[in-house]
Amino acid sequence: MTQRPIERGLTHPFDGVDLPFLGTKRQGKVRDIYELDDRLVLITTDRLSAFDRILGLVPYKGQVLNQLAAFWFGQVADIIGSHFLESPDPNVTIGRKCRPLPVEVVVRGYISGVTSTALWYRYSQGERHIYGMDFPDGLQKNDALPTPIITPTTKAQDGGHDERITSAEIVERGLVSAELWDQVCAAAIAVFQRGQEIARRGGLILVDTKYEFGLTDDGELVLIDEMHTPDSSRFWTAESYERLTTKKREEGAEPENFDKEFIRLYYAANGYRGEGEPFPMPEALAVQAAERYIRTYEMLTGKTFEPGEYPAGPRIERNLRDWVSSSAA
Repeated sequence: MTQRPIERGLTHPFDGVDLPFLGTKRQGKVRDIYELDDRLVLITTDRLSAFDRILGLVPYKGQVLNQLAAFWFGQVADIIGSHFLESPDPNVTIGRKCRPLPVEVVVRGYISGVTSTALWYRYSQGERHIYGMDFPDGLQKNDALPTPIITPTTKAQDGGHDERITSAEIVERGLVSAELWDQVCAAAIAVFQRGQEIARRGGLILVDTKYEFGLTDDGELVLIDEMHTPDSSRFWTAESYERLTTKKREEGAEPENFDKEFIRLYYAANGYRGEGEPFPMPEALAVQAAERYIRTYEMLTGKTFEPGEYPAGPRIERNLRDWVSSSAA
């Protein structure tokens, strides 16, 4: 994809659309949500969230997230079902309404990260008992873990920050039953390993990711929200990771990131780690982010990204009106 469409997207970034014919809108960090009986209409915007804050708008980011999530739900359907039903627009998913579990399931294959809940950040501060697990001395940033591990967090409410929690605490507090939590953990590890396999084929390493699970009306455990996107996951190029020597890593060299981690690193390097109001995202950074999001989509799916029509709002309204009409027929 040439830079011209990306720059055009900067002129008309998609920050959301009001669709009164669908009812009352509920606005999340990245998605606008409408409820229709037993279904949800999830509209993915170009808003970029990091450190539990909105940092800016990235052209075509919403389309990448929506289409990539649909791709992944299909890739793991033999392991676990999902809320996904159909996608009437590049930025829109129609999903089953589910009861979300009150925890976010983070699976990590490497010790890395710069946020306050990240494994490497806590380890670098001297902690060795993290998320209920013991870690040895001598680990370096970005080391591979022997096996993937689960480091859950609570879901932040009313603009708060996610909080670390152990598997034992989840069960003790009654957030999730022991039996259901075992199912969640087994599914999370299985889909993470599937994700690593598919990412490797495209030349990427799935470093870590966040899953959200929910229960359908009949009690089925399913994946909800999104999965293995540049928003919910971190990816490195395999070539750049394998090229790093121990000495270079000790000197602070990083693998090439194909996700929003480079934006976190940019903000962290400029003194922002999530406390207070963030500084505005520079336009050049937004363009670079768009290029990486699109490239990640193409590497993971093996498909060429086809940008949707911008401005996106009128297109989405048109497609959803058509969808409502066809659903009622």
